Amino acid sequence: MSYGEEYRDAAGRGLPTQTRTRLHEDDRDAASGRPPRSARRSLVPVVGVIVLLIAALAFANRGGDGGSGSPADDEAPGGPQAQPTAPSGESPVDVTVNNIPVGHPRTEQGAQSAAANYAVALGGEGMFDAEARRVIVDTIYAPEVAPDRVEGFERAYSPAFLERLGLAADGSPPEGLTFVSRTSPIGTRLVDYTDDTATVAVWSNALLGMAGDGSTRPVTTSWYTSTFELVWVEGDWRILSDEQESGPTPVPGDNRASTAEEMAEAIEQFGGFSYAR
Repeated sequence: MSYGEEYRDAAGRGLPTQTRTRLHEDDRDAASGRPPRSARRSLVPVVGVIVLLIAALAFANRGGDGGSGSPADDEAPGGPQAQPTAPSGESPVDVTVNNIPVGHPRTEQGAQSAAANYAVALGGEGMFDAEARRVIVDTIYAPEVAPDRVEGFERAYSPAFLERLGLAADGSPPEGLTFVSRTSPIGTRLVDYTDDTATVAVWSNALLGMAGDGSTRPVTTSWYTSTFELVWVEGDWRILSDEQESGPTPVPGDNRASTAEEMAEAIEQFGGFSYAR
């Protein structure tokens, strides 16, 4: 399912008194099933030595690598395990083109950062404006597929679709209301990687709707996973193809839903992020 199609779907949706018997200290220990205190005291030095030995062995097995782990750390009896989306120590991407981070490194982490940043761009308000959408597509898609993607998005973000969301044909919201469309990646997963291509899955949470007094289309949340096939071109990772599926979706919490006014205020006060591992 493409991003446009996903947005089509989103638019359609006293305790009693007790008698105590005082026992001798060792009798109390026997009644509880524990060794007498004198015996327990004699065990303390032995236990301490054992604990120190275990700690020393654990430290030695880390190999003095500062806790970074080895490839075997990601393996388990059931097969490869997920790699955490955690800081890598690499310098973050600090160059933007059309407000989109670019210049990701030609590494596995760089590909994951690119995919996360591109998920944000494709899930933002800019995709609902024809000119901004064209700029986004030209920035993040490979040159050979960008023209086709522009045409595909033009059909997906049709005037009829925008009207269902409460937007004008040019993508603008009614006066006094704030249109919300924001994607926040939760994590990434590297599916495949070579020096020239990469496939990355991005699990995201998205907000979509209209915020403000009088809104009849409240801001809702959705969860989905986007899979990007990336190619290295013109000094950066670009999207060659992408698809999207719903979920994984967590069980909703018991938070009180904010009012439309509160949501509009939050959207104006809190900015988004760029992603770099």
